[in-house]
Amino acid sequence: MRFIQLRERNTLRNQIFISFTLTIILVLTFAGAFIYGEVSVLLKNSAEKHIQQTAIQANGRLDALLKQVDSLTTQIAVDAYVQKLLSREAEGSRSNFNERQSLLQIANNYMAYSSGISSLELYTIDNKRLFPLDDSSLNRISGDALAAADEKKGRLAWIGIDPRSPDTVLAVRRINLLDHAYSPGGYVVVRVNRDYFNMFASDSADRSEARESMLLSDSEGNPILSDMNDETAQAVAAQTGSTVTVGGQRMLAVRQHSDVTDWKLVMLLPVEAATEGISVLRTAIYVSIGIAALAFLLLTLLLSTMITRPIQQLMRSMRSARFGGLKPLPATRNPLRTMEINELNHTYNRMVTHMNELIQVVYEKEITQSRTELKALQAQINPHFLFNTLEAFYWSLEEKEESELARTILAMSGLFRYVIGSAEAHEEWVTVRDEVEHTRRYLQIMKMRLIDRLHYEIDAEEELLHVPIPKLILQPLVENAILHGVESRIGPGSVTVRIRSSLPGLVMISVSDDGAGMDAETLARLVQSLDAAAPQASKKGAGVAMFNVQRRLKLHYPAVSGPSGGLHIESKPGAGTTVSFEITMTSKGEALL
Repeated sequence: MRFIQLRERNTLRNQIFISFTLTIILVLTFAGAFIYGEVSVLLKNSAEKHIQQTAIQANGRLDALLKQVDSLTTQIAVDAYVQKLLSREAEGSRSNFNERQSLLQIANNYMAYSSGISSLELYTIDNKRLFPLDDSSLNRISGDALAAADEKKGRLAWIGIDPRSPDTVLAVRRINLLDHAYSPGGYVVVRVNRDYFNMFASDSADRSEARESMLLSDSEGNPILSDMNDETAQAVAAQTGSTVTVGGQRMLAVRQHSDVTDWKLVMLLPVEAATEGISVLRTAIYVSIGIAALAFLLLTLLLSTMITRPIQQLMRSMRSARFGGLKPLPATRNPLRTMEINELNHTYNRMVTHMNELIQVVYEKEITQSRTELKALQAQINPHFLFNTLEAFYWSLEEKEESELARTILAMSGLFRYVIGSAEAHEEWVTVRDEVEHTRRYLQIMKMRLIDRLHYEIDAEEELLHVPIPKLILQPLVENAILHGVESRIGPGSVTVRIRSSLPGLVMISVSDDGAGMDAETLARLVQSLDAAAPQASKKGAGVAMFNVQRRLKLHYPAVSGPSGGLHIESKPGAGTTVSFEITMTSKGEALL
């Protein structure tokens, strides 16, 4: 009883109502969550864009400051007096006190252009310091700094915080001697005050109101400049991702990379500051979802009733139909039904009519196919009767010692068996050897008819006999050569078949005769007839065979034949005719061998 009640409740109307209700609840829930998430992301992205713009501007200022120092050290490295002094040092001539004293004026001139440089030092390649005027060596700088300068090959290497002076940033440039094939001549060492890289001195108040923080660190993550303490700055530099945690507070992080020094600039903004006002959006989304769900429930109930009632009427009408006795529905139109329901009734009636017609057609085709198969089986008796009769003639002639005539009968049997079997699908492709043997049997029979008027030669390379080739594509050309070449002569004539490898992967097959040949006009008409849409038979009926060979070559070898390929005919009056074509050594017929 309970199963029957559940079955009665499992109606299309209830399914539509429940499915649509669940769907709209899910859609509205996901839509609300999506909108809430998108707006949150939008607010977050807006804040990120703001601090990203600030970071880009700060990074631009940083690059400008770095390029200023880079330009200054470049001018020092290429200064004529510095180059002269280092060249002499490289040649073994040590600089005296006065020469080194002259470097003071040069250094002061260059340092006047930059207020951030705290010290400027010049060293030779063998660790001797030329400026300032003391005996300190380059060993006071770490080997990693020198290796970084050497790796830059004359470009400025930014090392980071100077271990000997934490308030300065260290940079080293190797000086290459221009007059000595740019060989290393020394080093210029620059120490820059950390405050020199403060890009926010003018707008620090605005950043404080926006609760933004900034961190500038070197490639190793060591802080160079920050408005946080060193421990917190190192923790921020070690974190990745779009958000970081600083003292238990989640903050948006925007990073900029300096191409000049490989330093990283990180701008931070609290997540709460970027997502203010989302609670109002959340309440608006909840109210919108509730109103939309209630309205959709009412519309779903009305729509499900309008859809299912006409369908139930159609189902009651279709229950009367039985397989083998399909009947169309009465052509009645209810004005209350929708256009789709009326079209459904009309489509059902057309389907019933077509099914009845198809049943009749299939029945008739089955009968026709049975009759055709029976006739085909009966037709197979005739070729077998012909082969058996020729075999009987052959053995009878052998008993009478008529060997030549027996070989002719045997050749006829092989020729008929080869030709009649060509209609079978699996024999569409043969080897060149098979085609040559068939052609040889045909020439043997024609030799029997023409006696001394026919001489023939078949010259085929042994390694090409295994190549696949369409069946009955060579013998029609030989037949055409005998018909139009040998028989047109008064005296004896000859036919030559040659099979050679013309190019790698290609086989050239040619059939030549020594007949009367053709003039240019006749040859042009023949070539035009081969490319025509339909065959044009000559008086002796050879045009159809040539046309058939041409079409098959273009079908099976389109890449070789080309738009104007296929058969190639050469002929001159009194010089005979040669018909040739090319095939590939591999084709789809190879799988059948």
